[in-house]
Amino acid sequence: MQLETYISDLLYRYECVTIPEFGAFLTQRTSATIHGSTNAFYPPKKTVSFNEQIQKNDGLLAHYIADIEKIPFEVANKKIAKRVKVLKSYLTQGETLTFKNIGDIVFNNEGKILFEPSNHLNYLTDSFGLSQFVSPTVNREVYKEKVESIEKVIPITITPEKRKTRPYLKYAAIAFIALALGGLVGSNYYINQIETHNQLAQEEATQQLETKIQQATFNLNPLPAITLNVDKQTGNYHIVAGAFRIEENCDKKIAQLKEAGFKARKIGANRYGLHQVVYASYENRLEALKALRVIKRTHNRDAWLHVRKLD
Repeated sequence: MQLETYISDLLYRYECVTIPEFGAFLTQRTSATIHGSTNAFYPPKKTVSFNEQIQKNDGLLAHYIADIEKIPFEVANKKIAKRVKVLKSYLTQGETLTFKNIGDIVFNNEGKILFEPSNHLNYLTDSFGLSQFVSPTVNREVYKEKVESIEKVIPITITPEKRKTRPYLKYAAIAFIALALGGLVGSNYYINQIETHNQLAQEEATQQLETKIQQATFNLNPLPAITLNVDKQTGNYHIVAGAFRIEENCDKKIAQLKEAGFKARKIGANRYGLHQVVYASYENRLEALKALRVIKRTHNRDAWLHVRKLD
């Protein structure tokens, strides 16, 4: 049983994931930070910690495992207890427990659990796609100090008489400003031309696609596979829009979501007999989380990610 994988999945949605009779992994949101010496910028994230005092079984992990592996809740609890027994034996032997993408756990000299979090994965879905970057140091003050030191040795002065003897500087400045404005206007014109070209190309491509679809509608011969690409709804990561006791209401919800442009469908009833409707299904967990964030922001704040392997 890949216990760390299940825990990692739950840390995206919950702030506390408890392993019964062992401890709990906790997450806390931290703001974006800047490293003072390296000038590295870090996006907002969830920091992971471990508390061995929280051991009461809240059922979250067992329910998730039961749902994923299609086993009874009691069997899932037994599998967790068996795994915990093995983990404790490793710790007492002085070994380090490595939870992938979460962190390492080991006993110290006093028999206390020490946890070292891993920084390979950011569990804050709002920061999806954001990574750290380093900005070079701005050395304005250094150059200013150099100029001031040179001026102390060789004073530099500009008198009104010298300015009068060099009228070409004024005209050079005027010419520079004119060239800059001309370049800006030319740049905007060029950008507008590119946008117009792209728009026309997109409209032409859309018209060609519609023509092919109309031709395919009246053609009784088999069409090549490349004529139309139909996305098959597959994957174990589903964005749930709602669950309904009456299946007729379920069908109405699907029709509404399809009118809004979603690839809605039913994925069957849950253990409570409610028919579940999803916005779409995804093969990749990160793509599903990205889509979930957009749906929460623009369509339904109550949408949630359901991980389930369909038959």
